[in-house]
Amino acid sequence: MTTGDFAPTPLVRARSLSAPGRDVFLKNETVLPTGSFKVRGALHALAARLARGPIGEVVAASTGNHGAAVAYAAKRFGVAARIFLPHGANPVKAGRVRDLGATLVEAGADLSAAIDAAAEYAAGAGAFFLHDASDPDIPVGTAAIGAEILTQCPGVDAVYVPMGDTALIRGVASALQLGPRPIRVVGVAAAQAPAYALSWRAGTVIETDSAQTIADGLAVRRPLIANVDAIRRLVHDVVMVSEQEMREAMEHLRRHERIVAEPSGAAAVAALVQNRAPGTFVALVTGGNVSPDARS
Repeated sequence: MTTGDFAPTPLVRARSLSAPGRDVFLKNETVLPTGSFKVRGALHALAARLARGPIGEVVAASTGNHGAAVAYAAKRFGVAARIFLPHGANPVKAGRVRDLGATLVEAGADLSAAIDAAAEYAAGAGAFFLHDASDPDIPVGTAAIGAEILTQCPGVDAVYVPMGDTALIRGVASALQLGPRPIRVVGVAAAQAPAYALSWRAGTVIETDSAQTIADGLAVRRPLIANVDAIRRLVHDVVMVSEQEMREAMEHLRRHERIVAEPSGAAAVAALVQNRAPGTFVALVTGGNVSPDARS
């Protein structure tokens, strides 16, 4: 099983965001199993690892969507899964992990602490740690999104991509580079979790003390230098959006486009609303697992 087994996700024109001389399209990843794009990378990466030999257990650390994706992939391949989530993680995402039969472990106050706990466990248990931010096969899976956009919207001028641990934007941008014409890639970070945005601008790793944002999928405070180098090569611009802007984008998508998006899933739309320039744009709607406290 690989991510190529998925039909292309919908790309639809957003009438509410478009105008004469300006076309905005939404790439809706919420329709995938587990409700987010993450399943693309998890399936591809786990399949690639199993092709090299059997494993007894796969381990992941996540704020929720990657964990659910790894649990889904593990179930498909018949592998035990153990998912580390920070304390107080999104209950909708935690529920998906449990429903898929994975062992859920709450560890640490944030994603960085959960990653440390997962890495320590995997090293001691001899398990395969499928690290969303550093596994080289994850972006190969997410690149399918960029390839689909090239087919679905060949005239696109710019693609707006939520930017958490950067596996998504690295894969999408790499695929878009293979198109016949230049396409701008704009990364979107949460203003209250700016580590990768700051690192992109500085050209070096800048860690932050916290990443307190409703967009748990973007809540990264400890960038990896290899990822910073990659997005410096691949990403043309990075913008940040506020908590209120993401909430407003969620409501806009629900009310006008009939799409339920979580805060990180709506971040690209929040950024694109700020840019009223003419052209053809695609915004990725990356996840729909809305925590109850993000609905208010």
